[in-house]
Amino acid sequence: FFFFFFFFKQKTAYEISACLVGSEMCIRDSPKTPGVECLVFKARMVCNMWLICDRHSPWIYSQSINCLVSLKSIELIRTSCRKHLRKVGVAFTRIVPERVNFAEEELKTLDFWKDIQAFENQLKRTESCKPYTFYDGPPFATGTPHYGNLLSGTVKDICTRYASQNGHYVKRCFGWDCHGLPIEYEVDKKLNLNTPKEHLEYGIKNYNDECRKIVMRCASQWQQIVNRFGRWIDFENDYKTMDLTFMESVWWVFKQIYEKGLVYRGSRVMPVSTACGTVLSNFEANLNYRDAVDPSIIVTFPLVKRPEVKLLAWTTTPWTLPSNMALCVNPEFEYILFEDPKTKGKYVCGKPNLEEVKRLLQMDKDAKVDALETYKGSDMVGWEYEPLFQYFLSHREAGCFRVIAADFVEAGTGTGLVHTAPGFGEDDFKACCKAGIIKPDAPPCPVNDSGTFTDPVTDYKGMYIKKADPLIKERLKKEGRLLASSTLSHSYPFCWRSDTPLVYKAVQAWFIKVTAIKEDLLKNNEKSRWVPHNIQEKRFHNWLQEARDWCFSRSRYWGNPIPLWVSDDYEEVVAVGSVKELMELAGIKEPLTDLHRDFIDDITIPSKKGKGVLRRIPEVFDCWFESGSMPFAHCHYPFSISEEEFAKGYPADFIAEGLDQTRGWFYTLLVLSTAIKNSHCFKNLIVHGLILAKDGKKMSKHLQNYTDPVLLANKTGADAIRLYMINSPVVRADPLKFSDKGVEDIVRDVLLPWFNAYRFLIQNVTRWEMLTGKSFVFEEGVKEKMKDPNANIMDKWIIAALQNLIKFIRNEMENYRLYTVVPRLLKFLEQLTNGYVRFNRSRIKGDTTPDDWNVALNILFDVMVDITILMCCYTPFTSELLYQNLRRGISPSTKYYADSVHYLSVPQFNAELLNEEIENLVAKMQNVILLGRTIRDKKKLPVKQPLSVLTVISKNQKTLEDLKKVENYITEELNVFAVEYKSNEADYVNYKISPNFQAIGERLGKPVVKFLKPAIEKLQEPQIQQYNKEGSLKVKGDDGKEYELVEGEIIVDPTFLDKYSKDPKCGCASNVDGCVMMNVEVTEDLNKVRVARELSNSIQMARKEANVNVEDAIEIYYAVEGDEVKEILKEHMGLVRKIVKVPFVELRYMPNVVKVIYKDQYSTSLNGKSQSVTFVICQSHLVFDLEAVKKKAAKVKPVALNNALRKFLETPYAEARNQLEKGSVKLEVEKEELLLEKGKEAFANVEEYLKSRK
Repeated sequence: FFFFFFFFKQKTAYEISACLVGSEMCIRDSPKTPGVECLVFKARMVCNMWLICDRHSPWIYSQSINCLVSLKSIELIRTSCRKHLRKVGVAFTRIVPERVNFAEEELKTLDFWKDIQAFENQLKRTESCKPYTFYDGPPFATGTPHYGNLLSGTVKDICTRYASQNGHYVKRCFGWDCHGLPIEYEVDKKLNLNTPKEHLEYGIKNYNDECRKIVMRCASQWQQIVNRFGRWIDFENDYKTMDLTFMESVWWVFKQIYEKGLVYRGSRVMPVSTACGTVLSNFEANLNYRDAVDPSIIVTFPLVKRPEVKLLAWTTTPWTLPSNMALCVNPEFEYILFEDPKTKGKYVCGKPNLEEVKRLLQMDKDAKVDALETYKGSDMVGWEYEPLFQYFLSHREAGCFRVIAADFVEAGTGTGLVHTAPGFGEDDFKACCKAGIIKPDAPPCPVNDSGTFTDPVTDYKGMYIKKADPLIKERLKKEGRLLASSTLSHSYPFCWRSDTPLVYKAVQAWFIKVTAIKEDLLKNNEKSRWVPHNIQEKRFHNWLQEARDWCFSRSRYWGNPIPLWVSDDYEEVVAVGSVKELMELAGIKEPLTDLHRDFIDDITIPSKKGKGVLRRIPEVFDCWFESGSMPFAHCHYPFSISEEEFAKGYPADFIAEGLDQTRGWFYTLLVLSTAIKNSHCFKNLIVHGLILAKDGKKMSKHLQNYTDPVLLANKTGADAIRLYMINSPVVRADPLKFSDKGVEDIVRDVLLPWFNAYRFLIQNVTRWEMLTGKSFVFEEGVKEKMKDPNANIMDKWIIAALQNLIKFIRNEMENYRLYTVVPRLLKFLEQLTNGYVRFNRSRIKGDTTPDDWNVALNILFDVMVDITILMCCYTPFTSELLYQNLRRGISPSTKYYADSVHYLSVPQFNAELLNEEIENLVAKMQNVILLGRTIRDKKKLPVKQPLSVLTVISKNQKTLEDLKKVENYITEELNVFAVEYKSNEADYVNYKISPNFQAIGERLGKPVVKFLKPAIEKLQEPQIQQYNKEGSLKVKGDDGKEYELVEGEIIVDPTFLDKYSKDPKCGCASNVDGCVMMNVEVTEDLNKVRVARELSNSIQMARKEANVNVEDAIEIYYAVEGDEVKEILKEHMGLVRKIVKVPFVELRYMPNVVKVIYKDQYSTSLNGKSQSVTFVICQSHLVFDLEAVKKKAAKVKPVALNNALRKFLETPYAEARNQLEKGSVKLEVEKEELLLEKGKEAFANVEEYLKSRK
């Protein structure tokens, strides 16, 4: 083992291989319990052998790799091996497998990042750079991340990675929302606590202890999943809203707002979650609208003075009827008294509502209903009616049970009279307060926060309101007050946490006067950049315009207590803004370590007004108040950070969340930053849409309508999921119906072609090293050669396209438009893989001159490195995988060399290499190829079938001249022998004319388009020809004005004349960018070429099946069955040999000593006969002319000569070939040397031997 190691460089490739196999056996056969040092030593020895192998003989990589693979079962060795390889400068092998499992490679990359502490080191490397502040909106840790969380994380990761790679220091700390309903709801279910009484009996301390146990239940899973999806963020220095420092800063925020007079206590109708027993804010109520089926009933209210006349009111909430206090009418509406033809009952409803009333009463549509009397709404005000229930009869003296006026009553909905229960509707509350029939601070509200009836509704006391609905309806029916009953399906707000219907009821709560700062909110909103912008200027702006005062208090237990200490009569109020202040006011000596209710509820503050002691109010903060305070609280401002340091990161440079946060986090951030500093708190915001299940429904574990993200990532890779989401409408704030197939399509259409192009590069770099004997080192300045007019067109094109891409990405990323960046990146990848690589395969393989080969490899290497860097923000794993191998060909002294691709800077574009002319030229070529393929598809002619001629038609002579420069690519791609160019378009096509609405609208204004459309469509051929020739045309619009239309504003769509389009021998295709014709007649000669190419392709496929690489030394022997195919092969042998690029010899010349690798057969049918070609792929070997050898070794015994030849043939072919290339090979015969000369006695292969013998 040691002997071989120390003398490695003097050994042959064969001996190196033997040594590797021996070392592998040594490790495999070692005892399973040796010391750690021994195992690590052996692993490092193998690594060193690998490195020596690499430098000594690159083409035997596979042996050393197999040796390392065998060690994977021992984790310790594998880890040590990995670290040692990186220490000596090797991270990944240059050998690239034919098939890649992206998911498995991502796990290896995670190990790699962990080993080199990639994220931590990136932060250290950028510490001296300009800070870039990012706020991470805190999620709850009670559940695992879903696709919506992962989408937000991906958007954040992309932008922060980009900022870091663009010269910024980006500190990224994770945040956790630890308070609020998600945690309490889980504990309530666990403990079966349903009412405030049950909570208090259980004890606030015991309850909060239970909350503490589960609050970070899924934190470790969050970290694992977030890391699995490639997001770099700091979990160790995270912030939690339950931490003392965070809670204290929230108190400070609140006190600032309180001291500005923006906090008050009042009674208002608010949405209440009866399942959670707490009030919600209005924006929380908008988070979870769902379809619900509710009762739909009409009840009667007989007038006191005319009992036979009954007012009609419609409602979907029978449970509110016991609290009815009034009926509202619109004072401007007309109302009628009508008689029901069937029941003869006399009813009053709004005249505009009559048809709706007839529908609700299930009356015949054609039934004639006459108005007995007509009233104006204002005339009805003050009418008294008989109440449905007697619970609030005492309120009649205050003016209840009368008709009152209200503007919110609408025509066409209901009866035109609205049943009004001021304790359960905001409009009801306002109308009754305005009418003076209730006190604003004490509206009748006989329902508690749990949704059960209380006094004075004694008949249903303790019953849940929805359970009382059928009982109330039954009672009204018996009493003759229920006129119609059905059901209604409508959209209704549900609790975003418990998924139960919300109840709107009057509550005593604490509010922030948002209405007082509305104008400042609108101004500060304009200071930020939202992407997409329409969300800011429409949705969010409109929300701010209608902003209401914010109810920030919650009647709960596990939350940040509102720091208000009050007297019993609420006349003395003290707001506390810090722990120190509370200790001083309360006279506490021992330091407070927690601010939750169970620690501070018993603390009292002496009254300064002689009111005894002040006690803290029982409410806690809405958790949205806490998350809105995050810019201040995450850094414990103003206690642990100076104003100067805080100002460096405020406002934040960037935040991102989903569309549902428009009325949530985005809103609370703006409200609190405006209230405290009268400023915006973020400069840039990306709003993404929501992710739905494939069926368009909300993703639900219960419905099992989506694949677990981790399972999908372990199947397709996380990069594919990231790219799928980020390349979808969701980044434009539109919804995405998530599909696993969409992710798989990204793998197939994007990642695999990109990987295959990279693999193709590495294969040919390795081949170049083999043939030149040098190590490939990327020449960074090779792109500068593209300034030479004689440089290869395709090289100039791909470099120009790359510079244009870099310029575009830099501009768009500066403006946070991910929805334009990703499609452009993917388009470039498609151009690279299906354009540049496809058009230049022969050059990249080295079929041209050595210098041109070197340029082609360096250009592709340059582009591959740059696109890998550009993609690394979006696909961090795949980019790292590719870069770690590309890095081996990069000089450590260049800007492209680093331990990780994520340490590299975003490339700068070179304006001198931009070349719009070349890009346009290639675009024209690609359009011709596209049209040619369209013709083949229409005629069902596969590309492997050669055709005679392609005709390109264009009036633009420059276009034709440009296409001639790339004619070789056109003929190769479309498999045609010739291309003709015609400029007389009018002889081939007619034109369909239409306006370019967008172009005309942008220049002349949208209203002009409708005036020009008819005139443009009526243009005659001479006018069209003038437009095509001059690039402009004056057109008179229907408005009587004349407009000059410039190039691009009129779409001229050519269509071929019938004599071409209907000719069976002619294929035609056209679009706005060009016209192409193709002779589709298949002659006998063309068919022969097809057969020759099909045979060549079969051989290439067989090589692939046999795992034969391009650099492997092989030769192919063939045998033909069939006269026609034999003749074809004889005629087109040059074509076949050009494609297979290895010796191609008849089977009868195959020596019996060769080693067969693979055998296959190509079959075809010619003239109705089945014919075939059998071919055998063999390992190459030297060939000796035995007669010449015997003649040269006349004095040597035949047996000794045969033994010497047989022994020499055991020498690896590459080594024997190297000897032969020096002019001769040396045989040892009877202790003497016998030199066999190249071309006389010894030959590289059978083909060379046969050529020498003609």
